[in-house]
Formats: sequence, C-alpha cells, structure tokens
Amino acid sequence: MSKIKTYIEESYNELLHKVTWPTWSELQNSAIVVMISSIIIALLIFAMDFTFSNVMELFYDLF
Repeated sequence: MSKIKTYIEESYNELLHKVTWPTWSELQNSAIVVMISSIIIALLIFAMDFTFSNVMELFYDLF
C-alpha cells in the first residue's frame, strides 16, 4: 500500500513542479488549428463521398 501512496505523491509532485503547462493563448491557438484542420478534413471526406456517390449512381444507371 505504501508503494501506491508513493506513486500518487510523486505523480502529483511531477504534475505541479516538473510539467510545463501551455499558456491560455497557446491553448487558444492550438484549438483554432485543430478546428480548422477538422473542418478541412470533413470537407475533403464530404467531397470524396459526394463524388463517389455520383460516380456510382452514373455507373448503376448504365445497367
């Protein structure tokens, strides 16, 4: 049981004193990059799905 207590104490100490946390502006910039990337990827997937759907519809209409 003492090993678990030591582990928790060391983890807590490391999170408070050894970890470099990002600033608020860095978090905002990262969030904006993630949102823009997500929108671009979603638009690419939509375009691929739309194109594939139309190609398959044209193909099935031939037969």
